[in-house]
Amino acid sequence: MMDTSQDLLALDKQFCFALYSASLALTKTYKPLLDEIGLTYPQYLVMLVLWEKDHILVKDIGHALFLDSGTLTPLLKRLETAGLLLRQRDKEDERQVRILLTQDGKALRKLARSIPEKIMCASGQNLASLMALRQQLSSLRDELHTQQDV
Repeated sequence: MMDTSQDLLALDKQFCFALYSASLALTKTYKPLLDEIGLTYPQYLVMLVLWEKDHILVKDIGHALFLDSGTLTPLLKRLETAGLLLRQRDKEDERQVRILLTQDGKALRKLARSIPEKIMCASGQNLASLMALRQQLSSLRDELHTQQDV
């Protein structure tokens, strides 16, 4: 019989599983909060980008969220159907699509303001520890992207 405390393939030894299961738990925590404002988690991420910088190209949203246009386009179409944004061909380059928030899209930001604090409370962590964790995860992501580009 194998001693699983030394088995590096044991599930409880996997960093990837800890990250994956934490991500699932976090997404489930977001769900009721986002249901209140009528967004899914991926739509919320798009809106976060747009609330930070409106009137940007689809490719810039994709770059910020690490998503390709095939994944992003259906999200944007649903948000447009909901009246939260407009998609327009860029005047300088018609091949590009520019995204603009509508008044409803801008107003939704006020409803979303309490979400980060509610998530912090649900996590049982303080702001400093969450920001440190965010920095570590961002560094990990960047390193993994760098390795993929090699």
